[in-house]
Amino acid sequence: MEAHGSARLSRKRKREGSNGEAEEGEKPLKLKRCTVGLKYPAPYADQLESMEEKPYKRVTMEEARRGTPPDRPVRVYADGIFDMFHSGHARALMQAKCLFPNTHLIVGVCSDDLTHELKGFTVMNEDERYDAISHCRYVDEVVRNAPWTLTPEFLTKHRIDFVAHDDIPYSSADSDDVYKHIKEAGMFAPTQRTEGISTSDIITRIVRDYDVYVRRNLQRGYTAKELNVSFINEKKYNLQERVDKVKKKVKDVEEKSKEFVQKVEEKSIDLIQKWEEKSREFIGNFLQMFGPEGALKHMLKEGKGRMLQAISPRQSPSSSPTRERSPSPTFRLPFFNKTSPSSSPSSHHSTHHASVFQDWQSNFRNEAILIESISFAHGIIKRYEGLKWSEV
Repeated sequence: MEAHGSARLSRKRKREGSNGEAEEGEKPLKLKRCTVGLKYPAPYADQLESMEEKPYKRVTMEEARRGTPPDRPVRVYADGIFDMFHSGHARALMQAKCLFPNTHLIVGVCSDDLTHELKGFTVMNEDERYDAISHCRYVDEVVRNAPWTLTPEFLTKHRIDFVAHDDIPYSSADSDDVYKHIKEAGMFAPTQRTEGISTSDIITRIVRDYDVYVRRNLQRGYTAKELNVSFINEKKYNLQERVDKVKKKVKDVEEKSKEFVQKVEEKSIDLIQKWEEKSREFIGNFLQMFGPEGALKHMLKEGKGRMLQAISPRQSPSSSPTRERSPSPTFRLPFFNKTSPSSSPSSHHSTHHASVFQDWQSNFRNEAILIESISFAHGIIKRYEGLKWSEV
């Protein structure tokens, strides 16, 4: 069941895109939360105790699929260069580990000398590649300095039941397929390659974007000598880095200026709308106050009537006899000499005229201010009398 579940999970991962999202119409697979990490790396085969004293008998494919006793796991061998260890390597080893219910996975890693002679130069040295494989969670045992072609002696020494590798023929100088004799012996268990990821693909990306990664490492403190970069190229990369920084700053300023202009436009539109609303209200209030039939005209009429009433003298009753005024100055203002209560009737008459003069004087001051307001308002009214409401 474990093998079938892992196979389904592997197929599921192949259907997923490069960003880990499942295809449309498929629900993403949910796993239970559990802690399955290992605490120690896989040991090297030459550090383990020898198994030569124990009898060696291979298990058949049917027995392996049915399941073997816990003390007799199916020993599966997978070999490779594993340069720049990546997810494609890890997935191949996961498939090898999940071939049978009870699997002991042995991984062989070729040395630098053998690899450089038969395949080519590697990025990582052999010690780095040994260490990377030993820290893969699916690996139970690591064979250092593994052979290029598997011999019967090697298979017997490590008690190997099956060999796991992808089914594509792997050619060498001596043979078109180094696993041909393993397949003929019925010991081959095929795995699937992960498309889109390989050591050659990663190196191709680095070579394609060489300038980008050189500039990246120069910025991180690596010297031109360490990167095997000439003096002229170093200066060129530094100049390109500065130009890119300036471009980025200019782009940021442009984006910020666009945002600022957009905000100003929005605010200006709001202000114009508010101004139009307030201007209509102001014009309406102005016409109500200063229009032909406005409140100011009525106020002016009332003020004019009061002023004329204050200026015009009071008429005496028609029944009273007319008499000549005395040449003596009987008319005096109240702030001169005070009159006694026992004054004559002529003194009462002069007091009346003095109070009238006082009222006229006070009204005159007020009306003088009012006249100035009237003249100003009259000019405004004449200016707006010739305009239509639509023009206002």
